Order: sequence, then structure tokens, then C-alpha cells
Amino acid sequence: MMDATPATPPGLTHVLAELRLLEPLFHTGHDAESIAAPTFWEVGASGRCYGRDYVLGVLRERAAAPEPEDWRAEDFQIAAAGAGHYLLTYTLHQPGRVTRRLTVWRRSGGQWQAIYHQGTIVT
Repeated sequence: MMDATPATPPGLTHVLAELRLLEPLFHTGHDAESIAAPTFWEVGASGRCYGRDYVLGVLRERAAAPEPEDWRAEDFQIAAAGAGHYLLTYTLHQPGRVTRRLTVWRRSGGQWQAIYHQGTIVT
């Protein structure tokens, strides 16, 4: 089995820089209402599907009572996925687990919105 690591095309480094700043805000719940598109949904590390309202509720709880966790994201890469759409991938290290993450971002009217997110546990 080969372990392929996608590489960000040189013409997309500015997009990668913008989305690297937004992604942690989404994890902590800050600005999540404006970041999550109305049609946002995700597949969690458990394999379950979650809708926007559920995810925003979890993020609001997280923002209200942040846990003293040491989360570290690395290996950010980006790929174009159609007009104004981008796939952001990275690895998230949390106490007790490592996940690979993917967020589909859309730029519309000068604003970024996440339309899909997925986390897969690395074993």
C-alpha cells in the first residue's frame, strides 16, 4: 500500500493560507454560524452523519466551556474542486487520537463557507 500525500499546487498557496486561518475557528466554535453554509453537513470520525444544526450546537457548547486540550493541526494541503470550491486536508492531533480531516470550502461573494467536513481516525 502506498501512502500518497497530496501537494498544494503553487497557484493555490494564497487560498491555503486563508483557509488555514479559518479552519481552527471552526473547530473552536468561534464564528461557526457564519462559516458553516446553510447546507453544511459532516461525517464524523465515528462514521455518523451530522447536520448543520447539530454541529453548531456542539460547537456552541465547546466555545462556552472550552476544554484544556492541546490540539495541533499540521500537513495542510489544498486542491481545487470546481469553480470557487476547494478541498482542504490536514492531520489533527488531539489527546488520545489522530484524525485526518477534509473540509470542502466555497468562496461566494467574497466570503468563505464550509459546506462539508469529514474526520477519519488514523490507526
